[in-house]
Amino acid sequence: MTASQAGPAPSAEPVESAEADRLRDLLRKPAYRKVLVFSALIGVPISLAAFWFLAGLHELEHVMWADLPKALGWDTPPAWWPLPLLAVAGIVVGLVVTHLPGAGGHVPAYGLHAGEASAAAVPGVIIAAVASLPLGAALGPEAPLIALGGGLALLFRRLVRAPATPQSTALLGAAGSAAAVSAIFGNPLIAAILLIEVAGVGGPQLFVIMLPALLSSGVGAVVFTGFGRWTGLETGSLSIHFPTAPPRLDTGDVVWSIVLAAGIGALVHMVIAVGRLIAVFVAASVLVRTVICAVAAGGCAALYTLVTGRTPVDVASSGQANLAELAEDPHAWGVGALLAVVLFKSAAYALCLGSLRGGLVFPVLFIGAAAGVLLAPLPGLGVIPGVAAGMAAASAAALRLPVSSVALVVLVLGNAETIPVVILGAVTAFVTGELLPASPSAMRRRPPEDKAAGDEAVRGRGTVQD
Repeated sequence: MTASQAGPAPSAEPVESAEADRLRDLLRKPAYRKVLVFSALIGVPISLAAFWFLAGLHELEHVMWADLPKALGWDTPPAWWPLPLLAVAGIVVGLVVTHLPGAGGHVPAYGLHAGEASAAAVPGVIIAAVASLPLGAALGPEAPLIALGGGLALLFRRLVRAPATPQSTALLGAAGSAAAVSAIFGNPLIAAILLIEVAGVGGPQLFVIMLPALLSSGVGAVVFTGFGRWTGLETGSLSIHFPTAPPRLDTGDVVWSIVLAAGIGALVHMVIAVGRLIAVFVAASVLVRTVICAVAAGGCAALYTLVTGRTPVDVASSGQANLAELAEDPHAWGVGALLAVVLFKSAAYALCLGSLRGGLVFPVLFIGAAAGVLLAPLPGLGVIPGVAAGMAAASAAALRLPVSSVALVVLVLGNAETIPVVILGAVTAFVTGELLPASPSAMRRRPPEDKAAGDEAVRGRGTVQD
């Protein structure tokens, strides 16, 4: 066929023009502009609720792991300390899952979910998170914050008697989630980017959901910053500071970062697969097996302390504080301690992913950073590039959200010099996870109690619109 016979190539311009027209038409609709205004307004109370929620978790964790042991005569918690605390956590979470709407939030082994917001699920989410996180679960607060923010947004809509439609439910759920989760990552942009990938939308629908979410998260960041300074309370934030400036990257940093990311990607892929198998195991007898897995996670922390002589908090925590300590003084950790914390925390992480309630991000960032420090003595690999690549690889392998992982690690590190290895680490780990075989059906289905909770919410104890 000749060029004249082939005719002109099809142009994408009409499609792009139609998409732009749809977006402009949507922005001209009074209903959508009302959603934007409402998103800004709810950003204030939701951010205040998130602030007190995080501040309460932070204070309770300090009481459980610092004040109470000191009151009993120990400078650091003894090796057995996590066992009774996590037993209590398992009992409370098991009761929440079996008796309250929403089952205390989704099972963390199945990733982050921005949809299925429910006001009826908020009490269970709060109770399960308060039982899990301060008592030693190797999980983070981001998933409960997403559920809390989305549920509160829908509750506020009900209080003002605004019309409930599927579109407003999606928009306000995303906006509330962004307002709640923005400050814990240290930057409201991360919340917006995270929700882009979690929602899995594109085109005009992307802007429809993200404009309220971005607006609400920006308002939330302002509230978090000002309210934190006024009260003097700490909520914790994912930001770390190295004692030295990041070095110029060389060939060794780049090559070893790819190798390190492939290994971490495979490790985290296996940990997540085990966590999903744990979730299926727990679903057969929720209360009893939740307690068994929680105590087993405490056993990992106890064994770590017996092996290394370090505090069990290294394993029985989200890893947020440990991440900052590791960055400030990576040489304070010996090779044996780093290897032990990677292995024992990975095991505790898998057990908690399938049984308790919380988020995936914080512990896996610490595991990736510890692996980066552990392998930093390799010829040509520095500590900072190793940590950067390790965090990016672990996050991308756990979340399956490569863009969010890159943005998160870049903003947490606070420098531009490590961006190349961060991108390489995230992409390599993501591809590695995709190429590895999936585990049996546990990799693809929600556990029965999680699905039943969602079905029950739809039937009436708390609809997803409410």
